[in-house]
Amino acid sequence: MHLLPWEYLFQPFNAFNFHDLFWPITVGSLFWVIATIVLYNVRTRRFHGHAPYLDMYEWLLWTGFITFSLVVMYAVFAFDFFFVPITLVLGVATLVWVRFRRFPPIFAVYETRLAKMRYFTRSKYAHPEATIRPKPTPRSTRVRVAPSKRTRKRR
Repeated sequence: MHLLPWEYLFQPFNAFNFHDLFWPITVGSLFWVIATIVLYNVRTRRFHGHAPYLDMYEWLLWTGFITFSLVVMYAVFAFDFFFVPITLVLGVATLVWVRFRRFPPIFAVYETRLAKMRYFTRSKYAHPEATIRPKPTPRSTRVRVAPSKRTRKRR
């Protein structure tokens, strides 16, 4: 270290200036970009019909993709180092906020609604005769309706 700690913040983020941080941060960011895309694809297939879960995974996808691809961009174009920790701290904080603060109340409401739907569906079909079709009425008691001109066969 030949510079003061705060002077490193304004050095370009490259392998020469940050030989101990550059490759772990860059490779880790590439890994997390790919991991967020794979996680989104796998989890959205599983929760296909559950909109709140799909919304959360979309938030996680875009937050993770933007955060970690920005870090890769900083490494490729040698931005000043102070962009890297700021981006990582804000991006990871947003990921934690989305997962643990924004969506749990939404999940609670959604699970309550699902429980109510299951209860009413169960009570609707709880009576044994609820699923049996009623017998058709005899033919003689049916009311006949005259066919319209369009339904008559042409001779």
